[in-house]
Amino acid sequence: MSKPPVATVERDFTDIVVGFARTLRHAGVAAGPDRVQAMLAAVAELDAAEVAQVYWAGRLTMCGDPEDLPRYDTAFALYFSGGTASYRDRATPAPTVLRAAPFETDGDSSDDGSDDQPSFSVQASRQEVLRHKDVTALSSTERAQLQRLYALLRPRVSGRRTLRYGPAGRGRIDLDRTVRAMLRQGGEAGRLAHRRHRDKPRRLVLLIDVSGSMSPYADSLLRFAHAATRCRPSGTETFTIGTRLTRITRPLRLRDPDAALAAAGQAVPDWSGGTRLGDVLKAFLDLWGQRGVARGAIVVLCSDGWERGDPTELGAQLARLNRLAHRVVWVNPHKGRQGFAPATGGMLAALPHIDQLVAGHSFAALEQLVEVIGHA
Repeated sequence: MSKPPVATVERDFTDIVVGFARTLRHAGVAAGPDRVQAMLAAVAELDAAEVAQVYWAGRLTMCGDPEDLPRYDTAFALYFSGGTASYRDRATPAPTVLRAAPFETDGDSSDDGSDDQPSFSVQASRQEVLRHKDVTALSSTERAQLQRLYALLRPRVSGRRTLRYGPAGRGRIDLDRTVRAMLRQGGEAGRLAHRRHRDKPRRLVLLIDVSGSMSPYADSLLRFAHAATRCRPSGTETFTIGTRLTRITRPLRLRDPDAALAAAGQAVPDWSGGTRLGDVLKAFLDLWGQRGVARGAIVVLCSDGWERGDPTELGAQLARLNRLAHRVVWVNPHKGRQGFAPATGGMLAALPHIDQLVAGHSFAALEQLVEVIGHA
């Protein structure tokens, strides 16, 4: 078997590190381009065939805070080995052969027996393929591997400026705090105190379609909702929509994702039923949205747009929602397919009243949704 050129291996290993950095960012580690370059430079000085050396090269360059360490351990184990074990406590791990990708052969090939050794970079390449694969085409093994990656998602919404003031290093002079400080010092002039408006994170509202046409994607979307709820339990609201509206925020607050999804499934009475988006959206706005849940919030509606009711009603309710919310994002799993066009009545009625239409068919698409929410 002929060996690949060195430049090809280096390029493929760079792609693997870039993909690993993307996974770290969604796990909450600030793995920016400068840290990626630092990790590549560190690995270039070490033996890239040793899994322990690659682990420590990334740990010393990608982590900038003690809170990053457990997230890095989990992401490294899942990305490079597909497991959950941590490499930090391994004193002398077995050498691992580095391969950028599996190579095809024309026939039988003889080598030095390295095929018997595990290859963590092959697993990383498979994880990259798995990230972009449609969830409806996953096997049971691939689905189990992907479910562990959902726990690394950290959907965080942008903040909004409030009317309340807080201490600040610069800005408007805070007369009250300045005078109180002078009185404590016996009237002597001291340092001026400043203040500025406080920032408060916006509420994230998830409306997930659990009708029959959306059932293949419901599990992944609910796991995304669980990750968002675990990230901000008090600032995330989740509802299922189909033929009726169901609030599942409380079940999704359970720590274990499988237990949370099981509890949410028991609470939803219209699972894999029909779709009446206009009527259900009206019920949400009347019971929850108009009373404050949707005001100034980032609302994410996950549906394929199949509407059995009147599409005109859906358009009217979305226009009402758009006036309340800060931003309305529609997630359509079919958008990730080649040749997609919003041809259903529900999508045609929704397009004028939504701010952004994104895909939701794969883990990579949900990572993009995290970025959309963060920059909304």
